Amino acid sequence: MKEGLSDFLKIAYKYGKVKDLEEAFKEFPVEEEWHKGKVDNVLREDSESYSNYEIGDIVFVKEYTYTNGKIGNNHFFVIIDQNNTAVPIENFGMLISSNLEKLKFNANILLEKDNVNNLNKDSIVKTDVVYKILNEQILFKIGKVDNEKIEEYKKSFYDILKDNN
Repeated sequence: MKEGLSDFLKIAYKYGKVKDLEEAFKEFPVEEEWHKGKVDNVLREDSESYSNYEIGDIVFVKEYTYTNGKIGNNHFFVIIDQNNTAVPIENFGMLISSNLEKLKFNANILLEKDNVNNLNKDSIVKTDVVYKILNEQILFKIGKVDNEKIEEYKKSFYDILKDNN
């Protein structure tokens, strides 16, 4: 197990719940999202450039190449934990989707749009899987959720693990 991981991440790794980004797009194809994966649909103004991200930041992850060579599209994630001992820094996030039909699944929690998270639509946070995101995979930060929400997402993650084991 990697050094410097939080207890939350140690448990997530132990149960095989930390996934690479390519897995996020299998269940939540970007074509079904309101932004269709296009940066122009997301940005209302020029984005600020960040090199450091924090827990609670909502980030837009850029295109990347799957292991099979196919190109994945952009998607939103909320950073729920970090490993600052790794170089480059590893962020760990949960996928955000505007597909509210998936709210029927107990792993998905409603995230209502507001002027802090800067989402254009009410969305869901998929709390049953954690995705590893490197800083260079992040295009920009659009907003933030508070620590109370992060703890709610982690609690949901633990509850799902407990129910499945």
